[in-house]
Amino acid sequence: MVPPDPPPDFLPAQGLPPSVPLESSLSDLIDHEPKAPPKPNPRRFLSRVFLGTLSAAEWLFGLGALVVILSVLAALPILQFLSLGYMLESAARVARSGKIREGFIGIRTLARFGAAVASSWLMLLPLRYLSDVAFTAQIINPAGGIAARLRFVVLILTMLVGCQIVFAIARGGRIRHFFWPLNFLIVYRNIRKGEAFTRSRDATLAFLGSLRLPHYFSLGFRGFIGVFLWLMVPVSLLAFGQAKTPIAPLFGFLGAFLLAIVVLHLPLLQTQMAVENRFRTIFDWRQARKAYTHAPWAISFALLVTLAFALPLYLLKIEVVPQEALWLPTLVFILFIFPARLITGWAVGRSLRRETPRHWFFRWTGRMPLLPAIAIYLLFVFFSQYTSWNGIGSLYEQHAFLLPVPFFGL
Repeated sequence: MVPPDPPPDFLPAQGLPPSVPLESSLSDLIDHEPKAPPKPNPRRFLSRVFLGTLSAAEWLFGLGALVVILSVLAALPILQFLSLGYMLESAARVARSGKIREGFIGIRTLARFGAAVASSWLMLLPLRYLSDVAFTAQIINPAGGIAARLRFVVLILTMLVGCQIVFAIARGGRIRHFFWPLNFLIVYRNIRKGEAFTRSRDATLAFLGSLRLPHYFSLGFRGFIGVFLWLMVPVSLLAFGQAKTPIAPLFGFLGAFLLAIVVLHLPLLQTQMAVENRFRTIFDWRQARKAYTHAPWAISFALLVTLAFALPLYLLKIEVVPQEALWLPTLVFILFIFPARLITGWAVGRSLRRETPRHWFFRWTGRMPLLPAIAIYLLFVFFSQYTSWNGIGSLYEQHAFLLPVPFFGL
């Protein structure tokens, strides 16, 4: 008798892959199970908040240091062009990138520099007080020994504090370095390793190179000369209008008319010179008019801000300020003029990124608020010769376009 065929389930598999072990299939299933989302780590969140707060504080401190440094530079003869050049470069970077934050050049570096200066000033403050006490003791009792002992203590403390400041700057100049008492050990160890001179030299050269002082000076000087050449004829005619001749008022009206036309173009001309870094561009008024057709409302807004921020500053030109205190009113000038420069760069950037002119409706409506603004500005300029300390000479001190100081003749 022939045995029956086996059931199909028990037939040997032919051409099939070998069976997967039970352990492997279970592990694959476990690996492919959806994982639960990680739980938020409160320590990491607090760390990010703390670091973000420190970064924002450093940026604000750098902004304050920037304003003070620009004010001090603007109050110093010749170095005034550095302040103007920095603001022109800031406007140019905003125009190229379209971002206002690009105009704050070197904020982090200036924050480090400002922190070093402020920390040094704080460390010297007790010495100044103790020196005043010693001086007062010398006046009250010149023959006594208290004044001599106080002077000796001031001398010793001055040497110690001076060494501490030098060692802190040698370590990097951060705030914590000025208040760490063992800086001399770290500096001595670096000197033993032969790294102190190399690191100091490289850091100093890198810092000086990052400042780009020759570029800022050249840009500020060219921007000043170009704008002064534009203003020389209109302002001279406006000043000649005060002469005691019958025809003088006609020259005055002609100068006011030409000055109104020039003021409409000066912010664009100066900014486009900074963008292209070519002096002849400041006389290309056709390019400025073309830029206006590409972004009429933005450029009109920038011009309105420039003129509006320049008007209150005429109040600081009434009384002359001593040279050693000139940076105080100049501080106010920087606070008003620097934002206007950034907004002008933003407006020029919008015109550069638009290839076609805007509709005639936007071009004509953009001009409407400019007429009363120019009229008010001309009135302030005209009457400034009667209120400003320099008289008719103040007509040439166009701080909205030239040096950001009340009396650059000083």
